[in-house]
Amino acid sequence: MKKKRKINVFDTSLRDGEQVPGCKLNTNQKVEIAKKLEDLGVDVIEAGFPISSPGDFKSVQEISKSVSKTIVCALSRAVEKDIEVAGKSLKFAKNPRIHTGIGTSNWHILYKFNSTPEKIIDIAIKSVKLAKRFVEDVEFYAEDAGRTDNYFLAKVCENVIKYGATVINIPDTTGFCLPDEYGRKIRFLKENVNGIHKVSLSTHCHNDLGLATANSLYGIINGAKQVECTINGIGERAGNTSLEEIVMIFKQKKYLNLYTNVNTKLISPISNLVSKHTGMMVPANKAIVGFNAFSHSSGIHQDGIIKKKETYESINPKDVGINNSSIILTARSGRAALNYRYKKMGYNLTKNSLDLVYSIFLKHADKKKEIKNEELKIILKKANLN
Repeated sequence: MKKKRKINVFDTSLRDGEQVPGCKLNTNQKVEIAKKLEDLGVDVIEAGFPISSPGDFKSVQEISKSVSKTIVCALSRAVEKDIEVAGKSLKFAKNPRIHTGIGTSNWHILYKFNSTPEKIIDIAIKSVKLAKRFVEDVEFYAEDAGRTDNYFLAKVCENVIKYGATVINIPDTTGFCLPDEYGRKIRFLKENVNGIHKVSLSTHCHNDLGLATANSLYGIINGAKQVECTINGIGERAGNTSLEEIVMIFKQKKYLNLYTNVNTKLISPISNLVSKHTGMMVPANKAIVGFNAFSHSSGIHQDGIIKKKETYESINPKDVGINNSSIILTARSGRAALNYRYKKMGYNLTKNSLDLVYSIFLKHADKKKEIKNEELKIILKKANLN
């Protein structure tokens, strides 16, 4: 049997996730989330971008003091001052990492930096060499790798490996790639970069086309060892790879032989915590953690769920920290769901009684989005059954 492969989970909710307009976390909130991320079992917490503000510097410092097992990572640009400040912010970290890098696509080289490929490689080398003075664990990001020529990207990777990078991040910064395209990029690097066995390749995918999780999955299948993601998929623009989605894919699709150290039963609680502190509401239809993820309102689905949950649920809600799936009574609900709810409330209806109640129920349900227990009692009274 093929040996299972461990995938490291790099959570950037406190850095990339916080880069959403209106989503500002204070230091205490960041520390609270960081502790929960450690409990969750993530391997790396990207705690912030220390040069960006005194508050972010303090947050990285306090998280470094509060986390004991998980790697604490600080972001920097490939700028001397950035890297020095990142290094200082990690002074108290038991397992520190500096995450530094620069744009490598023609869009970035020509228009953002007004530079040349040769100069970009030189800056990349210098940034890794400087970061190594502060920490042993240095992750290099090739920003906009998704739109970077593969041969030039391979050259950048070879050079930063020579000077001590331990992880190389291949971001699809603009959510540009298709899954097969991104997977082939990772595979190309695995097969064409000298010294690639010395480092871990990391995925960092954005969701502009709704493909962040799929792209990360294909990157991992093709050899990446680390996935960068956020709780609830929060992040720049349309967001990042969703931690809960990628982790549950590994858990459900056992034939992939991939696993993480994440305790999935803690997913729902930390999803709620991040939503509360960031003010970013989780969409009801969000996979895994949305309110509707384990809710059923169609009569056909409800009948199947009542008979056997697996008919319409491939994931056990308890696996992600949700006690039970929900039967939501609407105008689309059938007699089976209505009878099921009444039994839960302590009422056992005969077939004739159920037929009478159901006809009254439908009249109520056509006027409302959902029928709750109190209204079900009123319906019983109308049917002279209470």
